[in-house]
Amino acid sequence: MTMTFASTTTTSLTLSHRRTPFSYPKSRFPQQNSVVAFSTFSNNQIVSELTIQNEQVQTRMWNWKGYFIRYQYSGNNGPALVLVHGFGANSDHWRKNIPALAKSHRVYSIDLIGYGYSDKPNPRQIGDDPFYTFDTWAAQLNEFCLDVIKDKAFFICNSIGGVVGLQAAIAEPQICQGILLLNISLRMLHIKKQPWYGRPFIRSFQRLLRDTSVGKFFFKAIATKESVKNILCQCYHDTSKVTDELVQIILSPGLEPGAAEVFLEFICYSDGPLPEELLPQVKCPVLIAWGDKDPWEPVEMGRNYGNFDSVEDFIVLPNVGHCPQDEAPELVNPLVESFVARHAKSSSATQSVG
Repeated sequence: MTMTFASTTTTSLTLSHRRTPFSYPKSRFPQQNSVVAFSTFSNNQIVSELTIQNEQVQTRMWNWKGYFIRYQYSGNNGPALVLVHGFGANSDHWRKNIPALAKSHRVYSIDLIGYGYSDKPNPRQIGDDPFYTFDTWAAQLNEFCLDVIKDKAFFICNSIGGVVGLQAAIAEPQICQGILLLNISLRMLHIKKQPWYGRPFIRSFQRLLRDTSVGKFFFKAIATKESVKNILCQCYHDTSKVTDELVQIILSPGLEPGAAEVFLEFICYSDGPLPEELLPQVKCPVLIAWGDKDPWEPVEMGRNYGNFDSVEDFIVLPNVGHCPQDEAPELVNPLVESFVARHAKSSSATQSVG
């Protein structure tokens, strides 16, 4: 099958004199301290471009199926990389990786729909079928490659972003050139990993969270600076890396309208694929790296993923927690560069994927 890259309408937004976080208004246009470089109309859509002063990283909005999706971009040459964040995070979680990797790659960091500054449609108003699923995010990732990058890409993924990357690579294998998984989520709360006698209680508890005020109360309790900092200090081994900037990066998008509904919908999502079900189906090369001080996804359990044929190596990152890209970019960035260099193939940004 041959797939030709389609045209897209992209609203490009980048900040002046500030990097993150940026509170996008509902109109998705710059705030007062932003500077518009140009504005045009294309296919009845306003396309705006702004510039970050003295920086090479641009922040843009992509119109996907009528939803605005935020992504960051840097670099003009080399293979394309798409950086995929984990649960509750966003593209700013890769702020320590984008500039370094952009020296020899075209780097894109995307906010999955429902997270960061991408739109957060209410799942109850979309339809009867679950919306915030790995199928949805995988489709978003693949169509981003087709519409925006217009090229094949390597997926660099953290936590649940790894499940998204695997699902996307299976759905459209001609798009993904390789996947680097950083502490991929084991999905220990998946219904298949619970004892049969506990499953009815899990379903009841999920309904309680999702369908009553208990869930909103729970979300309100954790959507504070203190709670976010405490959670990050659990999953980062080096707690000095849990800065006020990081806390604000994670917290600010969670205070946007719709964030609570997305959060509750996903923590009640105990179905869908498991990594051990996806890895045997992947055709592209996979590299797994794991922070050995991760309290949520123990490295001893993660090692089992290294036995799959698609996985070329399992690398332990010493004294690193759940988010290696942010806690130890000096370890992760060289891994990304060497992995991509081994598997990159020359391709043109205007070439079809087939």
